[in-house]
Amino acid sequence: MKSKKLIDPDLLALSSAFPSMTFSQEVLPIIREKVLELAVQSNPEASGVEKKEILVPSRSNDPDVRCLLYQPKNRPVSAAYLQIHGGGFMIDRAEAGEVRNIELASTLGVTVLAVDYRLAPENPYPAALNDCYSALLWLGENADELNISTNRIAVGGDSAGGGLAAGLCLHARDGEGPEIAFQSLIYPMLDDRTSAPGATPNPWAGEIVWTPENNRFAWSSYIGEADPNECVPARATTLAGLPPTWIATGALDLFAEENLEYARRLLRGGVATELHVYPGVFHGFDLAAEAAVVKRFKNDHAMALARGLGITL
Repeated sequence: MKSKKLIDPDLLALSSAFPSMTFSQEVLPIIREKVLELAVQSNPEASGVEKKEILVPSRSNDPDVRCLLYQPKNRPVSAAYLQIHGGGFMIDRAEAGEVRNIELASTLGVTVLAVDYRLAPENPYPAALNDCYSALLWLGENADELNISTNRIAVGGDSAGGGLAAGLCLHARDGEGPEIAFQSLIYPMLDDRTSAPGATPNPWAGEIVWTPENNRFAWSSYIGEADPNECVPARATTLAGLPPTWIATGALDLFAEENLEYARRLLRGGVATELHVYPGVFHGFDLAAEAAVVKRFKNDHAMALARGLGITL
């Protein structure tokens, strides 16, 4: 592996532990099952957080959207975070981000709503985006009951979830809203062209966890028969008018260069943008919870979200 010499020493064990897998229609059900088996069990009550499973009414004549709602107990709540899980648009569930969601609800005192959106390729674009938009509208319409301010709602996610968060902000900007206060994008999946035929990939990135081959299959599954110019965030004509943005990526992540380019375009569009590139870091690095770089990343993320929502810690 060419990039091994560049990996953060604290992440070497994790890099070796990740199984090598190539996505296809045939193995996708097996991968989904394995991922669910590896899900980390959490105890919200121990962190002073109440967890509820709810069904959000769909705004697109589709099935209601399963979501997980996390609310801190005994703390005033005035802001909310709509969290969208990763998985290449094809795998995982809302529970995937539970550990971080509980921590954010507990430490920041925010309401977190995690979306269990429909997965590709069975449900290509715009199914997942519609589910996320339904969840966003539900937060706004239930703001009084949830004790949150409608002008203090952030959206975010990791990997494909970051791509959906970016797409959601574009959708809200170009449609009927609502206004989003902040977007938090963790190694977001933003551009199908990164691994398209004829692309010139970064030779040091994309060797671990998420490869160009898997990226091509994932984007094809998500886009389906749609026009990529309509459903790929990086293909948007302009990024002006989007909410303040925080982006985190790893130097060895397949998405590193598309994340840098998205940040550059946000800046050119007059959007307040903060970008973090962590050296020696690959896709999914934050699973190594005890690594120093992961602790730094988690603190950076929490502090950025607090600033974006006007929370004083």
